[in-house]
Amino acid sequence: MTISDTYQTTRFTVISISFLKADTQTRGRFTFFDEQIEAFMSQIHEREIGDAFILSTCNRTEIYTTAHNYMLVAQLFCEVTGTDLIEFMQYMQVKKDKSALEHLFRVAAGLESQIIGDFEIISQIKNAYNNFKVHKQKANPYLERAVNSSLQISKRVKNETSLSNGAASVSYAAVHYILETQKHLSEKNILLLGVGKIGQNTVENLIKHIEKPSIKISNRSFDRAEKIAEKYNIPHIEYHGFEKELQNTDILIVATASQTPILHVENIPDHPMLIIDLSVPHNVDPAVGNLSHVELIDIDQLSSKIEKTVEERIHEIPKAESIITEMSKEFEEWENTRKLVPHIHRFKQTLEQMEQNEVLKTTKKFGKVEEEDKVLTQRMIQKITNRFAKYIIENPERSQEIANLMDEMLNLQSDKKSNEIY
Repeated sequence: MTISDTYQTTRFTVISISFLKADTQTRGRFTFFDEQIEAFMSQIHEREIGDAFILSTCNRTEIYTTAHNYMLVAQLFCEVTGTDLIEFMQYMQVKKDKSALEHLFRVAAGLESQIIGDFEIISQIKNAYNNFKVHKQKANPYLERAVNSSLQISKRVKNETSLSNGAASVSYAAVHYILETQKHLSEKNILLLGVGKIGQNTVENLIKHIEKPSIKISNRSFDRAEKIAEKYNIPHIEYHGFEKELQNTDILIVATASQTPILHVENIPDHPMLIIDLSVPHNVDPAVGNLSHVELIDIDQLSSKIEKTVEERIHEIPKAESIITEMSKEFEEWENTRKLVPHIHRFKQTLEQMEQNEVLKTTKKFGKVEEEDKVLTQRMIQKITNRFAKYIIENPERSQEIANLMDEMLNLQSDKKSNEIY
């Protein structure tokens, strides 16, 4: 075996279904829920096909994987989610290697969000990866580095550009729509269902932009609702009692994470109501929008209503892309160095093997080898190894050539010494 056989280049692939090719209803069918992680990872480990984690948000469901057979990963995803692989393939986009890494970085920077500069995505990337790490059998250095780099990119884009200037997140889009279309808001009763990340941001924006808003919140987890209610000094109600509260609700915002609709036509009272569904898949049955006294708005409709802010942010895109280019280069340098590690280890191992042969030869001839001689030899091996490592790291374009040459020379020398001993 030569040095080049000891390392196989990491294959990184992104399989994506996003708002670019699929509407809200379609994306909803391919939403991946946290409770499905264990089953998915179990299949990945059982088949020993590589590693993966899945990011699933209102705008996209993406599989990030180092498996060489990425279609098998897609198949396992469909099996776990109970969806059809053929339909999945109709909407999916596949990016590989450098294109896949750049895509992850662009997503983290807010450049691939439905609303450019929407930085809610970075916490979703971080949480998704951390949730999958719990089920990993061993660390994946490539994915770890890729995710950490994406977090750094997001932070730099926020600090060094104006890409996030002007409120244009999904949560703000909902509040902005309310401000634009509703009158006498201090007299309107607002009910928010679901206080996850988007729900909590919506609460913040409501309080910030409406004078003395009448807001109530509800969440499946009562403790979480209580905590958020206390933080913002607003009332909360039991989740199983929210249908009764609808009788007094003028504006309903749904930011829950149910796999199926929680509100149907029969749940809606007979009075005018604005309903904003921020959930993917839809947590409000689209049929509710057919009621004459109800205006139903979903996340795709909201995204189209904040074009002005997006236009202003477009001018900041080159700055963000420059940061991505810089960080991508750093990642590539790390990856190239990582590829060289097996060369360096192999080089050192060969020198150590030669040393052992010399020690054995000397022991047979003189009976022993002085300890200080062994220490001196080890120092010499480390110095030579360091010089070899420094050269191939500084000259990566020649690393394979030099490594192969040294491998051939040292192996020949090692074989010669072995023959002399025996």
